[in-house]
Amino acid sequence: MQVPTPCVYLPGSPVSEITSSSAAVVADTIVRTVELGVTITDAALDGEAMVVFCNLLDDGQRGCPDCGADTRYRDTVIRRVTDVPVVGHPLRLHVRVPRYRCVNTSCDREVFAHNTDRLARRGAPTTRRCARYICRRLMIDRATVAAVARELGLSWDTVNSIAMDATAMIVATDTTGLDGVRVLGVDEHRWSHTRRRGEDGYVTVIIDLTPVLDGTGRARLLDLVLGHSAAALKTWLAEQSSAFRDQVEIVAMDGFSGYKNAATDQLPEATPVMDPFHVVALAGDKLDLCRQRIQQQTWGHRGRTGDPLYGVRRILRTRLPLLSAPEFGHLA
Repeated sequence: MQVPTPCVYLPGSPVSEITSSSAAVVADTIVRTVELGVTITDAALDGEAMVVFCNLLDDGQRGCPDCGADTRYRDTVIRRVTDVPVVGHPLRLHVRVPRYRCVNTSCDREVFAHNTDRLARRGAPTTRRCARYICRRLMIDRATVAAVARELGLSWDTVNSIAMDATAMIVATDTTGLDGVRVLGVDEHRWSHTRRRGEDGYVTVIIDLTPVLDGTGRARLLDLVLGHSAAALKTWLAEQSSAFRDQVEIVAMDGFSGYKNAATDQLPEATPVMDPFHVVALAGDKLDLCRQRIQQQTWGHRGRTGDPLYGVRRILRTRLPLLSAPEFGHLA
């Protein structure tokens, strides 16, 4: 990494005043760091990433968070967080955070760091606006977690954890999200492809299909529940209000009997149905089994290159409007 000459840091001035040089003002304007409560002091390159060194802006709050007594400057630590990309490159902020010592001898708090909640959540690896950037890229731009991770120079797990935390917060704060849900959709999703002890990598996805049935909009995600079992769905339904359970009229799901048993137990008045995707998928599987059986009866072996039935295995599962004239000829 190309490291610049570090700035002089005076213990008597642990945070920066707003007065800055013209170069710092330009840098702060381009990167918009003032909205994070920091000001740029220097910058460097670290491979593909850009590293920006910052000081906290002086907010005048240096009292002890426990007792409110006066404090003395103790030392400075560096907090490293990832910010939104700049000109297509990942951006790292190295923020100098002063720490203070409480002068009240009867206070339990001895040393504490200057408040950086404006910059990032406590313990978070990214700034607050970077977390919003991740949610916007995933929800609005429909980018993949892997693509966003490459943009930010972060791991897939880090980006995924931020998205999961944000989703949990949205679900927890939305008290009206379950109003008017008459058609419930349930399916499993392979969320993690890395096996962990006690986990199978699956989540139960619960969505609202009412807008689709009414023709008023798209399906809405209601919740993600860890696991792929009857207990996962049954527990979620049991945690909801009786008013919500009474308003559900239809539960669409795949062919997993566990989901059907859970829905029947918790929503006895609702009608369980199989969603169109899985109906078509099961029909396609039966068609494949029929083709393989006739292949064995006709040729005495599994399908091989040159066998008529083997050559049309994909054409048989293609909708008629999508078939070309030569493909129609193969079916004839």
